[in-house]
Amino acid sequence: MRTPLPVLLLTLAVAILGAAPAPAAGPPNGPGTYEDFVALFEQFVALRDATPADVPVDWSAGKVAERVARLRELQSRTTAMSVAGWDRARQADWLAARAAMDEHEFLLTVQKPWARDPGFYVDPMLRVAFAELPLPKERVADFRRRLAEVPSQVEAAKRTLEPAIVPADFAKLALFNLRNSDGVGHGHPYREVPPAGVIGWYDDLLTRARKHQRELVPDVLRARAAAEDLERWLQERRALMNAPAGFGERLFDWYLQHVKYMPYSSREIELLAQRELERTWAALALERHRNRELPELQLPASREEYHARLAAVDRDIRAFLRDHEFLTVPDFVPPHPQLGFNVPWIVRPGGPNFWERVQYRDPSPDHWHAVIPGHRFDLLLLRGNTHPVRRHLRDGGRIEGWALYLEEAPLHAGFYELTNRLRARELIWDFSIFRAARTIGDVRLQHNRTTTQAVAEYWRKWTPYLDPDVARVDAEIYLRRPPGYGLGYTIGAFQVQKLLGELRHRDGDAFRLRDFHDRFLAAGAIPIVLIRYEMTGYDDEVARFWDRVPLQELLRGN
Repeated sequence: MRTPLPVLLLTLAVAILGAAPAPAAGPPNGPGTYEDFVALFEQFVALRDATPADVPVDWSAGKVAERVARLRELQSRTTAMSVAGWDRARQADWLAARAAMDEHEFLLTVQKPWARDPGFYVDPMLRVAFAELPLPKERVADFRRRLAEVPSQVEAAKRTLEPAIVPADFAKLALFNLRNSDGVGHGHPYREVPPAGVIGWYDDLLTRARKHQRELVPDVLRARAAAEDLERWLQERRALMNAPAGFGERLFDWYLQHVKYMPYSSREIELLAQRELERTWAALALERHRNRELPELQLPASREEYHARLAAVDRDIRAFLRDHEFLTVPDFVPPHPQLGFNVPWIVRPGGPNFWERVQYRDPSPDHWHAVIPGHRFDLLLLRGNTHPVRRHLRDGGRIEGWALYLEEAPLHAGFYELTNRLRARELIWDFSIFRAARTIGDVRLQHNRTTTQAVAEYWRKWTPYLDPDVARVDAEIYLRRPPGYGLGYTIGAFQVQKLLGELRHRDGDAFRLRDFHDRFLAAGAIPIVLIRYEMTGYDDEVARFWDRVPLQELLRGN
């Protein structure tokens, strides 16, 4: 029997309507005012900052559960705000605050470094050993307290680490760092022969204590013994520590959408990074061809020569920022060398590492990225931000995306021609190649498709100058940090470039680069998607982020 046409059409209509996606969620429209929201956010900041990413007094399951319950109560109250009636800037504040809450929930319920990562306890021990001796009398008591905390931190590690959920990579890295120099020494005091890991640094501290402040010797010996005790404990349980280090594609994509507000999935990010790796290698090939008649850049012969190069670069960058209307440098920004620099002069037996091979030849790319107008300049502005919400927020994609954008931007804006640094343009592509390869590795590590050793080998295959130590340390850094930090460089730079192009297209000849940069920085360190929404009013990306899948709902579905 044939179905009558009207019935068939009705059936098809119902099927089509039933299959149609639900309308996208919009901003909440509750009774709470913006002032109510700010007060709520301040309660969250107090909760978050009372549980820093360090070894606290108590990371027991009961205490963590209390923090999670309090956090979820605050999260539920955020939906009772009248966000729909606020202007774009305040809507961006609300979304940024919600992302910060989701990030903290992920830390407390999924990332759990106090239970999953022995390095959570090893890293603070190392920092204690860097103390310069002799100490002034008024600081001795506080330093002795810090030394006395080391054994209690080790006992906390033994109580709180859960071997069954500790990743193999994390266990291996912690054991390596207890007994071996990492070969890079980020933030370490200079030693001609770097001490052999955490225990080696306590030997170094012991030598200094015996020479300068003998009353500290018993405290140093107890701290050193505690580090050895943790080493033994980890070795005895090492065979049990074989959990995956990454969070898997589903959780990683949730994090990218709800915390990072990335407008791409992790698979799309991997594809974009592969294309960027190809583009930057092609750019390096063309740059090398362009400069083929010029002499190669040489390493400096001394610390003094390197520091002279730093001073010249800082002078030229500041003049370019001012004279070529790149951005505004406020009067409170200190002169060189007070703002510092990123890579110290170190003589290594095996020669300079990756960062040093680039920076020593010409400091320009890294000075733009890490000093002015990059990280150190950026941090000064962020510290001076008095906004009730944004002064508490630091999105890695915004911070690193801006810094990486600053490597290629001056290349196109003419800095290297104007300062006769044509050969230094090649160093920009060396950096960009590494960041693109690192993005690919970041995704694959989080998907549990590779290991830190394998990804370090992959990076070395594709990155000029890259040495084994920097490759290993970077694999450790970006696997152990909150997920997605490593990809924030390349993808964040893409987002800055997109926003720049959109505003130039919209404003035409009225566009001013300095105004763009000043407005971008004034927005603070919130996700770039939100800065774009605030600066342009374009809501095509933001629209997908109003809807939220609670993390606990996702975890129940796993």
